Amino acid sequence: MNSITATTGDDEGYALENEWRPLAIAGGIVGLIGILAMAAPAITGLSVSIALGALLVVGGIVHGVHAFTARGRRGSIWQTALAAVSVLAGLVVLAAPAIALVTLTIALVAYLVIAGIAELATAVRMPASRGRTSIAVSGVIALVLAGLLWVGFPATAAWAIGLLVGVNLLVTGLSMVAVAMASRRPMDDVTPPATEPRGA
Repeated sequence: MNSITATTGDDEGYALENEWRPLAIAGGIVGLIGILAMAAPAITGLSVSIALGALLVVGGIVHGVHAFTARGRRGSIWQTALAAVSVLAGLVVLAAPAIALVTLTIALVAYLVIAGIAELATAVRMPASRGRTSIAVSGVIALVLAGLLWVGFPATAAWAIGLLVGVNLLVTGLSMVAVAMASRRPMDDVTPPATEPRGA
C-alpha cells in the first residue's frame, strides 16, 4: 500500500518537473504582452476591433459553406441569411474599427451595470458572511467603473477595451507563473529524503 503511494508521488513529481518551466515561461510571455497592451491601450483596442471583424467574416463564410450542405430549404435559407449578416457586420467593423470600438465600450458599460446589479442583488439575498460583503463590494466596484466609463464617454472608448484586455492578459500571465512556482515546491521537498540515506 505504501509502495503504491510512493510511486504515485514520484509520477506526479516527475510530471511537475517537466511542466512547470514551460508554464512559467508561457505565463511570463502572456504577462509581458499584457503590459505592452496596457502601455498602448488605443492600439490594443483597435486590434481587438479588427480581430472581431475578421472573426465575423470568417464565421459568415463558414455559415455560407454550411448553407450549401444543410438539408432542407428552410435551414439553408437561415444559414444563408446568417452568413450574409455576419459577413456584412464583419466588413463594417473592418472598414471602421474605431466606430466598432465605441460600440464595444458601450457593451462593456452595459455588462458592468448588469453584473454590478446582479452581484448586489445576490449579496442582499445571502445571509451575513464575509462572502456577502465581498460580493457586494465587487458589485459596487462594477457600477462605479461603469459610471466612470460612461461619464468620460466617448473619450474612454479610446483606451477602455485595450486597458481591460491588457489587465486580463497580465493577470492571466501572473496566475500561470504562480501555478508554475507552486508546482515546483513539492519537488524540492522530495529531494532531501533521497540524499539523507547516502549521508548516513
